[in-house]
Amino acid sequence: MESIIKVNQGDTKWDIRHKVWNYIEVKNLASFPRPVHNRIPNFKEATCACNRLPDLPKFRSSRVIKVNPDRPQEQARFITLEARKTLLVPTPRLKTGLFNRIITPKGATRKELHVCSTSQGVKEMSVPVGLDDKVQVDLVVVGSVAVSNKGYRIGKGEGFADMEYAMMACMGAVCESTVVVTIVHDCQVVDIPEELTESHDLTVDFILTPTRIIKTECTHPKPQGIIWSKLHTEILKKIPILKKLRTLEQEAGKDVALKTTPAEEDQTKKSKELKWQPNCHPKCKFPKTYVTTISLSNIPARLRVSELKSLLREHVAVPLRISWKGTKHRVFLLYSDDTGA
Repeated sequence: MESIIKVNQGDTKWDIRHKVWNYIEVKNLASFPRPVHNRIPNFKEATCACNRLPDLPKFRSSRVIKVNPDRPQEQARFITLEARKTLLVPTPRLKTGLFNRIITPKGATRKELHVCSTSQGVKEMSVPVGLDDKVQVDLVVVGSVAVSNKGYRIGKGEGFADMEYAMMACMGAVCESTVVVTIVHDCQVVDIPEELTESHDLTVDFILTPTRIIKTECTHPKPQGIIWSKLHTEILKKIPILKKLRTLEQEAGKDVALKTTPAEEDQTKKSKELKWQPNCHPKCKFPKTYVTTISLSNIPARLRVSELKSLLREHVAVPLRISWKGTKHRVFLLYSDDTGA
């Protein structure tokens, strides 16, 4: 199947990310939260793609499964819990630890399992799993911004999936033969050049989309530990558990020397500063499209933004952006309209 989004010679990972993000927004393929830029995109058929997970023999034989915490993999977390398997979910941005193990109520109903699979459920119904815990992960499910038929993967640019896998390797929780699955929209399957994949990058063995299962036959080795020489001191301040791991590896006699060259420009920060501009000039980074703005007045003072978002999701009417003017009892909803593109 030919890739929908074309990758040109010389395109960087960030070029590919923005091509995918822009395409998903312009074609209105995304669900809340939007815009999808600088996120693992929550595409509209994510549930359908996740539902292919039980079709994998490795899923059926697995006892412990790690699933990333992003919104498009929520159904994968539910399916894992419904199959009565142990579910591990990384802590957001690794700020408070490595994983949470979800503890479901005894005799949990499907509705309760759905709650456990949400981000709020992960926070409230879990116990931490640290570096010292003995755990063997049978299957890893990650999100992606882009992935190739050959198994090369591009995340949102912050490296957390790569780091999580590398830390699991340090714990002995995964090995070279551990199966890695990613769940994406068909448009996110693109031709990623092999030279863009580095030694610390996580590759995938299976790709699940709303229409197909792709076995990648990837031969690129997965990370077998943290490559300390690629990290700067700054990241240890952001991720305390990484600092703890470095201390443990140093005590074990391993080389944990950090990168000494000046830190490169933070491309993630730069990308976040580059706002999604649906109505921009044709020569700028984002494709030209048009925006329709709907103004709602007489908004009840007690109405919360979260409640409005929930109502919009129920009616499949999630906008690109919400401009909330609560003190004036007004709200503006911005929707894309690519008919004039």
